[in-house]
Amino acid sequence: MTFGLFFRRTISTFFFWASAATADGAQAASCGKTAAGFETWKRGFATEAARRGVGSKALAAFATVHYVVKTIQYDRTQPNFKLSLNQYLAKRGGAALTSAGRGHKRSNAALFARIKARYGVPPGPLIAIWGLESRFGSRIGSTHILSSVATLAYDCRRSAYFTTQLYAALKLIDKSRLSGGAMGSLHGEIGQTQFLPANVLKYGVDGDGDGRVDLARSKADILFSTANYLKAKGWRTGAGYQPGEPNFQVIQRWNAARVYQQAIASIAADVDRD
Repeated sequence: MTFGLFFRRTISTFFFWASAATADGAQAASCGKTAAGFETWKRGFATEAARRGVGSKALAAFATVHYVVKTIQYDRTQPNFKLSLNQYLAKRGGAALTSAGRGHKRSNAALFARIKARYGVPPGPLIAIWGLESRFGSRIGSTHILSSVATLAYDCRRSAYFTTQLYAALKLIDKSRLSGGAMGSLHGEIGQTQFLPANVLKYGVDGDGDGRVDLARSKADILFSTANYLKAKGWRTGAGYQPGEPNFQVIQRWNAARVYQQAIASIAADVDRD
């Protein structure tokens, strides 16, 4: 699956939007816990977004959003994260991911060498994240990104956080860096390593040098951006990344679920031992 995610480096306007959107009293309308109030919230948010400078392209895309019941259901449960590490790896096909990951490591040795030289991140953690997030690009999601993010911005559980993500997505759309109809995960994540919109703006890297960042199709952009995120979160060159080692704290910044963190570390170690 592909979608239009291309952007350059200028992001200053986004930070104005994000800070404005999350300032005290700045939410456009009351959050809700069911679909009942979504359309009212949507109208209020659109009015507020226009007042804050969101452009016509993004507003037109926002007009098409709908409440995504599956997004809320998944956000509330996420049953896989309640498994033990062995159960989780078995369910996710950890052995197959490791085997495929070793193949990617060998066939992209020069790319991984460039990334390690620049960011200090070895292939294993990048490959583990890539495999777990999208099975190396084969499963990047089939849910309307903007609707997913809007649903979570409306939902009372984490409204402020996802309001920031919603403004980031609108920024990407206004600048033709994300298609208004783009598909992704149930949480509105984008591309093969599943970046939330604000992280696309902040950590996206043009790894292949073509003047744009494509997290859906460009292997170099995907892996450079992921390494850039890890480095920005404190990755230490040469330090270990297993539980109790310095870089495991960085893996914990990638995903809050303990079993997911352990799975990244486990698959990464198996790949790096090859």
